[in-house]
Amino acid sequence: MNNAKTTTAVKKSNSKSAPKRKRIASLDKRKARAGWFFVLPFAVGFIAIYLPIIWDSIWLSFNHFKTNRGGGGFTLTFVGWENYRNALFVDPNFVRTLVSGIQQLIFDIPAIVIFSLFVAVLLNQKMLGRAAFRAIFFIPVILSTGLIESIDARNTMLSYMGDEMGGIESGSGQNAAAQIVSALDVERLFANMKVGTEIVDYVVSAINSIYDIVNRSGVQMLIFLAGLQSISPAIYESCQIEGATAWETFWKITFPMISPMILVNAVYTIIDSFTTEANVVMSYIQNEVYTQANGQVISAAMSWMYFLLVIIILAVFAAIASAFVFYQRRDH
Repeated sequence: MNNAKTTTAVKKSNSKSAPKRKRIASLDKRKARAGWFFVLPFAVGFIAIYLPIIWDSIWLSFNHFKTNRGGGGFTLTFVGWENYRNALFVDPNFVRTLVSGIQQLIFDIPAIVIFSLFVAVLLNQKMLGRAAFRAIFFIPVILSTGLIESIDARNTMLSYMGDEMGGIESGSGQNAAAQIVSALDVERLFANMKVGTEIVDYVVSAINSIYDIVNRSGVQMLIFLAGLQSISPAIYESCQIEGATAWETFWKITFPMISPMILVNAVYTIIDSFTTEANVVMSYIQNEVYTQANGQVISAAMSWMYFLLVIIILAVFAAIASAFVFYQRRDH
């Protein structure tokens, strides 16, 4: 018993006298800290600059706006949810514009994601002038941003001339000159295939909107290229040894491995579609500021309803798509 007590006492004394080793942070934790360091300027700017503006916009949507006579300035009168009710139930066009924007979004996401994935797979192949082709496909992204996008969006003269030419040629008032194909052309192509009219209409709309799709697919294409180049060539070599065809390799290897990129690009496309100047809802909200009384407060209410709708759509889509995303496990 005495020997056991002595041994225990010696162990305790040794444990107390031994210096404590400092815990060294893992590489992932150090990378995370470095990431927060780079995000810090944005976080500080958001809290100091954007957060007060966001709060003023929310508060403005619950008030009536009245300009003071003589001395200038304005007066806000709290009215609760009245501006939101006016936007939803009094304004005859807001809800209809929202539905139209969502329908356009449903069309945009598959068309842009599929096209950018198709181009990325082509540009990932070994061929002469691959870097030049990548630059060519990304040039529309640069040209369709900033000042050039604003000029193109406000080129009303060109739109008017196109509408007039379309009305003269077709007699329908629509811009038929800008259409590449018609529904009859696609129906002839799918004559021997039992394809519904909905698919025919979608294909026609996609082909006639190819200019807009190409302009909005550059960023997605680069993300897909990064994902494709991160796949180990050894996986494709093993597929060739096993005798897998290119079609099987794409659906069994390539598509699951880049499924996280598909989710990222779909979310990016949703946000880009909801915030672009060509979006009908954004244009309608901006016009409401100048076209009706208390337009400032009603447009603020419309903006926040639109924002909540975007968040809900993103959350629902991400929750559904995440169940089908494949994440490769890496051994540490």
